[in-house]
Amino acid sequence: MDRKNEKSEAKGKGGNKPPQSDKPEGFLQVERIPNFNLLPKSVKRRVYALKRLQLQSANIEAKFYEEVHELERKYAGLYQPMFDKRREIVTGAVEPTDEECEWQSDKEEEELAADLQKKAALEEKQADSASAVEPKGIPEFWLSIFKHVDMLGEMLQEHDEPILKHLQDITVKFSEPGQPMSFTLEFHFEPNSFFSNSVLTKVYKMKSEPDAADPFSFEGPEIVDCEGCKIDWQKGKDVTVKIVKKKQKHKGRGTVRMVTKEIPQDSFFNFFSPVKATPDGMDEDLDFTLAADFETGHFFRERVIPRAVLYFTGEALEDDDSFEEEEDLDEEGEEEDEGDFNTTA
Repeated sequence: MDRKNEKSEAKGKGGNKPPQSDKPEGFLQVERIPNFNLLPKSVKRRVYALKRLQLQSANIEAKFYEEVHELERKYAGLYQPMFDKRREIVTGAVEPTDEECEWQSDKEEEELAADLQKKAALEEKQADSASAVEPKGIPEFWLSIFKHVDMLGEMLQEHDEPILKHLQDITVKFSEPGQPMSFTLEFHFEPNSFFSNSVLTKVYKMKSEPDAADPFSFEGPEIVDCEGCKIDWQKGKDVTVKIVKKKQKHKGRGTVRMVTKEIPQDSFFNFFSPVKATPDGMDEDLDFTLAADFETGHFFRERVIPRAVLYFTGEALEDDDSFEEEEDLDEEGEEEDEGDFNTTA
C-alpha cells in the first residue's frame, strides 16, 4: 500500500450509519454480486471463509498503522532540532554561519552567461543599498508559503495577511503512547495587536480500525473529528466577522436609530472554528467542508511543515504539479486501455 498517497488524502465521515447486523456489512455485500446465489452452497461457504480471513487481515493492517503512528511520533523528536533551528533563522533569532549558508547551485544557474551574472549582482547590490534597514530573518516566510500554495491561498483573505506576517512557525505534535490517535497543529505567533494568543491550535482526532458496518472499506488511518481553539481577539480586530450598520425604525414612535451587527465573513482564521459532524448527519455542503478541512490538516502535517523552505522557494510546488500530472496520465491510460479492450472483445 502506498502510504504517501493514503496519508495525503484525508477522509471525513458524516451522515447516518447503516443499521448494524449480526454479520459485518462486508459479508452481506458479497450476495449482491450477480449470480452469486447460483453458486453451489459449498462454494459460498468457502467464499465466506475467505472473507473472514480478509477481515482478520484488515484488523492486522489497523494495528500496523497504529505502530506507524508511534514510529512517526518517535522520529518527530529527531526532526525537532532541525525545525527549531529553522524557526530561529526565519525569525532572525540567530544568523547562520557562512558554512551553514553554503549551497551547491543548480546546473542551470552555474551555466548563466557572465554578463547576466554581473547584471544580477549589480541589481542585488542596488537593492541592498536601497534598503535602509537590514531585514531580520526571512520576512513573511510563512505568509509567502500561504500565497504560493493554491490550497492555502484559497483560504487566505486580504484582511488575514497583516496577521499572518506575525506567524513565526507551524509545528505538529503527535498523541502520546496509550492515548487515542491524534495530531495537533500549532501556529506560533509573535506578540501582535490582533489577538493575545501566542499559539493557535487545531487537534485532528484519528482512528485506525475497520468500521464495524463496512470493514472492507478500511484503507488506513482516517481523521474522524477535529477541535479548534478560542482566539482571544483584541477589540475590533476579529477578522472572522464584519460589522454592519443598519437603520432601525421604532414601530410605535417612528424614530430611527443606527444599530450595528456582526456577521460572519471569510477568513483563514475560521480554520480554528471547524464545523462539527453530528449523529444526525450533515448535508452535502457541510460534509464537503469537513472533508476539505481534514485534507488541509493532512497537507499541513505531511507537506508544508516538513518541507516549508521548498514551498517558500516554489520547488515543492513543481513536485506536487508533477505528481498530479502523473496521476492524470495514469487515469487517462486506464481509460484508453479499457477502450481498446472493449473494441477487440
